[in-house]
Amino acid sequence: MKKFADKFIFPCAIGILLLSAFLSLRFGSVTLTSEQFWKGLFGMDGYKTQTLIIRSSRLPRLFGGIVAGMGLALAGTLLQRVTDNPLAAPNLLGINAGAGFSVLLLLVFAPSLSALLPLSAFIGALLTSLLILGIARMNGMGKTAIVLTGVALSALFQAGISFLSKLDPDALVSYTDFSIGGLYGLKTSELLVPSVIVLVCFVLSLFLAKELSLFCLGDTLAISLGVNVKKVRLLALILASASAAAAVSFAGLIGFVGLIVPHVARKIVVGNARKELLLSPLLGASLLLLADLLARTAFAPTEIPVGVFTALLGVPFFLILVLKRRNHVSM
Repeated sequence: MKKFADKFIFPCAIGILLLSAFLSLRFGSVTLTSEQFWKGLFGMDGYKTQTLIIRSSRLPRLFGGIVAGMGLALAGTLLQRVTDNPLAAPNLLGINAGAGFSVLLLLVFAPSLSALLPLSAFIGALLTSLLILGIARMNGMGKTAIVLTGVALSALFQAGISFLSKLDPDALVSYTDFSIGGLYGLKTSELLVPSVIVLVCFVLSLFLAKELSLFCLGDTLAISLGVNVKKVRLLALILASASAAAAVSFAGLIGFVGLIVPHVARKIVVGNARKELLLSPLLGASLLLLADLLARTAFAPTEIPVGVFTALLGVPFFLILVLKRRNHVSM
């Protein structure tokens, strides 16, 4: 029965992603009839407005949702594997907070360079990750050190964000949309570099799959089986950081995708890091596309930032995980 189910895991995941992609393209804040949709999609005469809506708005949004969902899910999977902690995620380990601080820093001190916000977010997320790695390495690159360092830096950057918002309240207005996260107004040209980064991180992470599968046994046993724990952990964290930074650079601080998806994938493909690394990006893309679809249509024509809906899903999920871990520890 298990072998039968394994054969259909990835076809089902791909099917869900394709369905999510179609729904994301088909529906939105502007209602299109079936005729308008299909003729607008293929750019037929007399449907210029519909073609513009689909090709200039919905298609970039579709691609952005796929790239961001895959990037955040991949980052969360790698972080949870190397820390052996189901609560690890980019938004909980300070990576998102570092990106947010960097963006607000630019808005306060160089508002004329607002076009560089995506680059600023990427640099902030990446530098935060390197800082976490540096501090954790001083402590032996242990999984506990990584988690505690990330939490501490997250609190530090949140304090910095509060301080900067007091210095320049006007900058906070521009920062708010980024801090919630969303896919509105994306251009295809903005997605090229992040797409390449996420793809490279995904491919390289598969080469670490065998070693990552042994991390759940604990560092001591993994080392006895020939795994260079510090090296693999360092490489995995670099890939997770780059993947999360690429997603954050154009989608903003979308939270909880990197928490929910890896946990679900791990439940489906128990103990197999390679399958988990393959499955998580597919599920992450589907989740973000469906959340964005809900954000566009739930209160149409008004759009709600997709980060609001991922938080509505993620916060209860996070609390359930915390309670489960607490009960496990109590036992």
